[in-house]
Amino acid sequence: MLISLLILALTATAQECPNYVQYAAERHEPFSPGIYEFPFQRPTKDCRTYSVDKVEEIIEGKNATISDPDLQRLFENTWPSTLDTTVRWTGVSSGNPDEELAFIITGDINAMWMRDSANQLQSYKSIVSEDRIASLYRGAINLQARYMTQYPYCNAFQPPPESGMSPQYEHDDDVVTPAVDHNVVFECKYEIDSMAAFFQLSWDYYEVTKDSEFFGKFGWVEAVKVILSTAKDLMRGTYADDGSVIRPPYTWLRTATSASETVFNKGTGAPVRGNIGLVRSFFRPSDDSCIYQYFIPGNIMFSRYVKATSEIMKTIDEALAKEMEDIADGIAKGIEEHAIVNHPEFGEVYAFEIDGFGSFNLMDDANIPSLLSIPHLGFKESTDSIYQNTRNFVLSKSNPYFAYGPVINATGGPHVGPGNGWPMAVVMQLLTSDDDEEITHGLKELLGSTSNLGLMHETVNSHNDSQWTRPWFAWANGLFGQMILDLEKRKPHLLEQSFQG
Repeated sequence: MLISLLILALTATAQECPNYVQYAAERHEPFSPGIYEFPFQRPTKDCRTYSVDKVEEIIEGKNATISDPDLQRLFENTWPSTLDTTVRWTGVSSGNPDEELAFIITGDINAMWMRDSANQLQSYKSIVSEDRIASLYRGAINLQARYMTQYPYCNAFQPPPESGMSPQYEHDDDVVTPAVDHNVVFECKYEIDSMAAFFQLSWDYYEVTKDSEFFGKFGWVEAVKVILSTAKDLMRGTYADDGSVIRPPYTWLRTATSASETVFNKGTGAPVRGNIGLVRSFFRPSDDSCIYQYFIPGNIMFSRYVKATSEIMKTIDEALAKEMEDIADGIAKGIEEHAIVNHPEFGEVYAFEIDGFGSFNLMDDANIPSLLSIPHLGFKESTDSIYQNTRNFVLSKSNPYFAYGPVINATGGPHVGPGNGWPMAVVMQLLTSDDDEEITHGLKELLGSTSNLGLMHETVNSHNDSQWTRPWFAWANGLFGQMILDLEKRKPHLLEQSFQG
């Protein structure tokens, strides 16, 4: 009887909470006492999806380290966004009450993206030793392991049956090989960074906690085996030695009005030369289809985190750990041998995509992994000469998707289109910069591009801050908070500045 009353009370509370898509697009008091007068955009306490005392302590403590009142409010609104709004369910596996599960949505879509959920939780890596954050990490790792074991080619997933939540069907008309169960899969765009995100999330937890015992208990090892097998299959090229066509293990077709929502050659994509160490990707982290299927930022991310997590595997299965190291090293070698091209203005740079035959795509996209994010991923130091050349290219008008204007100057991408900069890209620029002037300028741009709503949008028109997409984008919000915490360690004097002039 008590349990029934508790469920009814929780249901009633959930029904009384406003839709955060609408809530985030409106201004709420109290306003910050600065020129931007940012509203307070956090849900009321009883409407927050997950509470952690340490998070509240850190937010309160930033009043002493961040001098500018508008920057204070922007941090207060953004950093806790994932916890406040996107932890849709936590619980345990129906097959093992010791196996924690956590279903974390991207924001305005009720599905769990592999990439987004890993990056959303990374915002709290610095406090992962806190019990409730650690539990959330373990729950997400376990659920991602389940998803990857079942459908390693897929990028976004439905709530687990244990949650009692109903699936949301939007992409069940897609023609995918291998076939998927849409009660489990929300969307099945194969993106190498989705697989890499599983390793990133695992490493972020382990690097802080050193809790290797956890990884041997449930489905993590099996998920690693499935992902490695999948990656090997996707190292094969389009043609056999005798010239016959090798059908890829995955194909994808959708009826769409946008080229970036289709995969040509009957769902197989552009041909690639095989066995050069790289892994194919049909889609980018923006969910747009690749032009050339060796997507370099994704291969960088995969190599980096597979190599890192081999340290975990050494405590469980040394042979499998060696296999992880070999695959990661082979990808890194393939990147150095095939993905560095000469730009007439910037010199040697990393290509965004290649096909192994000699064709390449020079651009960058705001979504992470990106070329700009290479040091953030831990693949190269920010001082590396080829990265510096690449960075100079990415942040220039030579990058076809660099949006510039009086409002925001940042990488965008085809997902929303030219002229729309992603605040996420400005944040990544600051995370990978050691230049005080560049960082200060970027902070000013971020403060001035929220349309006075005090949150990070997905994109902002570079000439009109009132034209933006997605009021509720937890990944970008959390990344902004992560950047502020990073600056507090690296360059605390920059947070003592006033941005009121």
